[in-house]
Amino acid sequence: MKYLEYYSIIKEQLDAQFEEERENIEKAAEYCSNSIMNERLVHVFGCGHSQMFAMEVFYRAGGLVQVNPLLIPHMSLYPKAKLSTIQERVEGFTPVYLELENTDEKDTMIIVSISGRNAAVVDMALSAKSKGMKVIALTSLEFTGSVTSRHSSGKLLKDISDVVIDIKCVSGDACLSMDGMDHKFCGTSTVLGMAVMEAIIAQTIEKCVKNGYIPPVYVSSNLDEGDAINNEHIKNYKNKIGCL
Repeated sequence: MKYLEYYSIIKEQLDAQFEEERENIEKAAEYCSNSIMNERLVHVFGCGHSQMFAMEVFYRAGGLVQVNPLLIPHMSLYPKAKLSTIQERVEGFTPVYLELENTDEKDTMIIVSISGRNAAVVDMALSAKSKGMKVIALTSLEFTGSVTSRHSSGKLLKDISDVVIDIKCVSGDACLSMDGMDHKFCGTSTVLGMAVMEAIIAQTIEKCVKNGYIPPVYVSSNLDEGDAINNEHIKNYKNKIGCL
């Protein structure tokens, strides 16, 4: 049964994820907590499907308020999926976009790219570094080790980042195969990456609280008190976070 095979692979990859990457997750949380305690931001960027990782930790129940999702419309799957593929290969675009955001050297940048090869993510990492930010990469070392850079520098995302968290999917992401199918199917990077993103948030909050700083978090807007709490957060941070 393929769904059980998928579940088995996901469990194995998740176990490896949290056993082998624990020090990198903790280091990422250290950088993020420093930004939060300095009343600054954690920016999250990805292209195409990787925009989901920014969405996951922004404006959600239990999520840190000081997360700024860099949801660039040109790199969204809407309105035409193919355009996101084209745009993520264009060099020089994402640094211009970052100039439109509220940034500071105390910020942290999280970039999610499973292949880590395209110009947009390399550009974003270089631009964030030039501003003094710490850069955290979520990328598959197996995948990125099997491809070449599409950036003029020849660099991959992992080559620029301060912390690299290896997403334990296989090269190409899809993990299942069967007779009659020419190509593998069902990727695992989303499940793995989402777990890592929430793990970073969890550890970031723990570090803040242990240092005497209570970070603002959103609550469900479907709780009776939710709107009042979240509206106060929006009022306090709308000048820093573009999507608010």
